[in-house]
Amino acid sequence: MPSKQALSGCRVLVVEDEYFFAEQLAQSLRQFGAKVIGPIGNLSDAMRQVQTGDFEVAVIDLNLQGEMAFPLATVLQQQGVPYVFATGYEREAIPAEFAHVTRWEKPFDEDVLVDSLAHEYGGMRSSPTQ
Repeated sequence: MPSKQALSGCRVLVVEDEYFFAEQLAQSLRQFGAKVIGPIGNLSDAMRQVQTGDFEVAVIDLNLQGEMAFPLATVLQQQGVPYVFATGYEREAIPAEFAHVTRWEKPFDEDVLVDSLAHEYGGMRSSPTQ
């Protein structure tokens, strides 16, 4: 189990359109010290949030009210912002350009997701360019 402060101070953007899942995920992230931005449930609002920044890592559902979130992932990739996919889609449904992105298949173990995000966030904090 991750430390209760594994994400201390980390601003996590949550992009998820399923209300109960989004709230459960946000609550779990907060329990580990994260400041949650969102949850945001549609692509246009998520794209606006990405333009304003104010977060360090993102958790993205691929299907947002019938729209695929790949344009959002592309922008995050261009900005160098780490993110993971939280989705029910199989790996084969994800375009090759996103093959390197960690994919958490719903339902997933939130402790494992927190560990993964903490690793990404920890790597960012120790990076000489940060």
